[in-house]
Amino acid sequence: MAYFASALAFLALLLWSRITDADPQANLILNACSLINVTNTTAFAATINRTFADLHSTISSAAPSSSDSHFATAQNSDPQFYALFQCRGYLSTADCLTCFSAAEVHIRRYCGPANGARVVYDGCFLRYEITPFFDQNTGRGNGNICGKRNSTSGFAAAVPPLLEDLSNATPKTPDFFAAAERDGVFGIAQCVNSVSVEGCGQCLTTAVNNAELCLPLADGRAMDTGCFMRYSNESFFPTNQTMDLSPFLNSGRSSKRRAIIWGVAGGVGGLLLLLGLVTLLWMRRPRDQQDRKGDILGATELQGPLNFRYKDLKKATNNFSKDNKLGEGGFGDVYKGILKNRTTVAVKRLAIAQISRARADFQTEVKLISNVHHRNLIRLHGCSSKGKDFLLVYEYMANSSLDKFIFGDRRGFLNWKQRFSIIVGMARGLSYLHQEFHVCIIHRDIKCSNILLDDDFQPRIADFGLVRLLPEDKSHLSTRFAGTLGYTAPEYAIQGQLSEKVDTYSFGVVVLEIISGRKNYDMKLEPDAQYLLEWVWKLYELDQLIELVDETLDPSEFSPEEVKRIIEIALLCTQSAAASRPTMSEIVVMLLGQSDNTLELTGPTFIDASSRVHGDTPPATILSSTSHATDSISQVSAR
Repeated sequence: MAYFASALAFLALLLWSRITDADPQANLILNACSLINVTNTTAFAATINRTFADLHSTISSAAPSSSDSHFATAQNSDPQFYALFQCRGYLSTADCLTCFSAAEVHIRRYCGPANGARVVYDGCFLRYEITPFFDQNTGRGNGNICGKRNSTSGFAAAVPPLLEDLSNATPKTPDFFAAAERDGVFGIAQCVNSVSVEGCGQCLTTAVNNAELCLPLADGRAMDTGCFMRYSNESFFPTNQTMDLSPFLNSGRSSKRRAIIWGVAGGVGGLLLLLGLVTLLWMRRPRDQQDRKGDILGATELQGPLNFRYKDLKKATNNFSKDNKLGEGGFGDVYKGILKNRTTVAVKRLAIAQISRARADFQTEVKLISNVHHRNLIRLHGCSSKGKDFLLVYEYMANSSLDKFIFGDRRGFLNWKQRFSIIVGMARGLSYLHQEFHVCIIHRDIKCSNILLDDDFQPRIADFGLVRLLPEDKSHLSTRFAGTLGYTAPEYAIQGQLSEKVDTYSFGVVVLEIISGRKNYDMKLEPDAQYLLEWVWKLYELDQLIELVDETLDPSEFSPEEVKRIIEIALLCTQSAAASRPTMSEIVVMLLGQSDNTLELTGPTFIDASSRVHGDTPPATILSSTSHATDSISQVSAR
């Protein structure tokens, strides 16, 4: 009892010190757990206990100025087990240990007996695998986490030069860590101590590109298996940690950076710190904690979705009552639900009951979708299945879908700045699906009703990956392709040629709808141009693109030249030939004005509800494809 009293007393002291000055930056960014569990859980538990204790001991017993105070590795030969921990170079030893304790608790709780796992915080990261990985520098899971705050004028231009200098200087520093402040930009770069100088440079080159994708937002982070980079317009590290980068940029000779002299937590204090934090986190844990952020990093594999009980979801949605119904879609109906812990969710009831092998496909594909995490993609919390019912549980978006604000009863609510932010967010989300996730996911049905808006009116792409649940010869619209006419690229609707450029085409159409406030098929358009693409192209040829702008927008809020540039980018996305359309990552760069390429445009091609092809598609292509496409798409009206 005396021991636990001492521990609680130390915990109280710890909490007080946290209130006063400590900052371990234990803000969880992401974690990933392997799908494969170890077979001998008893031996695994003993190994992980011993290995994590070794990591803690290395950090806590090291001199504050040594590299061991921020970095440690440990391994076990029988069974084979490797672990690595590193905290940011600006943390004190005490805060480093606090961050380690938070990481250890989290990785144990959410990854269980998984044979590989990684957890990343602002202040540190912890990883283990059953195979060696200490020298890995880049992996398929590299990506970014962007903040929500907007930056002031001039900030976005000041970020890239600082990140570039950090990228070049960090591999030459003694501990692979650099922190700097310049022109109101605070930035750090850090590599894992066990990678090579060349590997550090390669990793940070990728990190710079990923971090810059967050601009013009005021803060952003880039992560990879071997490095971490962060920028912000607010200071997040002590002022005495800033360093002069010029010696590392002008020569290959490095100099010692300023030593960290904050207090050391060692011996019994470190053990009590760990016990106190474990107790605190356990007592304060949410009963229905489901925060699984499963990006794929290095050798870590996919984390499965959380399985909800069918009866709980039935109760949460009031037995799927009409009063709880949020909307209808091709994949099924969506209901608002309130879980036992008072969390509001959206429950999609999939209409795939008659599909053979549905249950196996459902589990496999939902497992994939649940690991897709990006600020512009809707978050899948989990799933449930019972009999013929297949349910998906998503985060709830109170602002509903974009179509309500562009065509519906809330038309005119969004200003130009909000619309442009939505356009950029959509592009970033699609870029992640196409090129940044470990497999390429093609949405195939991008339209305003599939774009949800969060509380800050940031876009969240919904229904991505759901078409993967359907057999190749089925879809929610026809027996030939999955999509909505008017948004679907001609080569896919007619010939079944599917690539990520199909989403690029749909994105272009949606951008034109966002700017104009009109649907892609609108009887109120010009008498001889009832299709939005057709009308826009005529305005382009007449150099009158500004006439496309939604009349509800305040002309003083936007630059006509900027709007015309965005419209031209949308037209580039809808070019007849898929090869002429840019990738979504290229579109992000163009939208942010970071590309000076002159756009060469030709008339776009589109298909109406009667299977007619309009635009510049070669006649031979149309005739050779229309015969098998007519039955599948003529019955579907454009919307």
